Amino acid sequence: MKLTEQTREPAVAGTFYPDDREELSEMIEKFLKEAEEIEIEGKLRGLVAPHAGYVYSGPVAAYGYKLLMKQKPQPSKIIIVGPSHAGMFIGAAEGGYSEWRTPLGIVKSESISLPDKTLANVYPQIHAPEHCLEVQLPFLQKVLKDFTVYPLLTGQVNPAVLANALESMIDEDTLFIASSDLSHYHPYENAKKIDAVANEAIPNFDFKKMEYVEACGKTGILALMHIAKSKGWKGKLLDYRNSGDTAGPKDSVVGYGCYAFYG
Repeated sequence: MKLTEQTREPAVAGTFYPDDREELSEMIEKFLKEAEEIEIEGKLRGLVAPHAGYVYSGPVAAYGYKLLMKQKPQPSKIIIVGPSHAGMFIGAAEGGYSEWRTPLGIVKSESISLPDKTLANVYPQIHAPEHCLEVQLPFLQKVLKDFTVYPLLTGQVNPAVLANALESMIDEDTLFIASSDLSHYHPYENAKKIDAVANEAIPNFDFKKMEYVEACGKTGILALMHIAKSKGWKGKLLDYRNSGDTAGPKDSVVGYGCYAFYG
């Protein structure tokens, strides 16, 4: 599928994260510095990372990106899959952009070229206002030197079917990022109990328990889990917090988990 020669301009710079280059860079560096060092046995192959405003979810996402920063050699192909918040559609959607701009510069973008052409269509109007993929890019720009993103938004699509289509393009240079927050707008203690299900199910490939997980990006998470299980990767919870822990009140919170898959 040919991408149009377009630049995808940032939609949420200045709201979800700073639109000033220096301020944004310093914020991410602070998150990375404060994130704990976590060891894995093997090569990082996939991440589940949250996608809220940086003051809320940035400290959690930093756990995954700090782990990525230490990878040698670094991956050069980054598949990012996230949910569409702008509208519903059938299948998965590419944006049709050859590059994405953030305050930190330009990110190269390419088509995923799924074997099943019925799965992915080009919907720039769905991508243009969407934040879930965009907010991952500045983190990637800070921890990787040379990479290309393969961005995909999910609509109504079977995660196992999507996983089967994506698995064929995953090689030793590929990292898969599933962009997702967890439960939304529950009281603090309730949210912790609800999200404890995700913290157990995601790294342990418990697909049955995943039926009870609240996550806006569950399709992408499940696709990553299917691929990881197929390839014999292992899973690990890196960090969990909610907005009541980071920058918000505790009467109505959003949950954020960061998980690694490696092998």
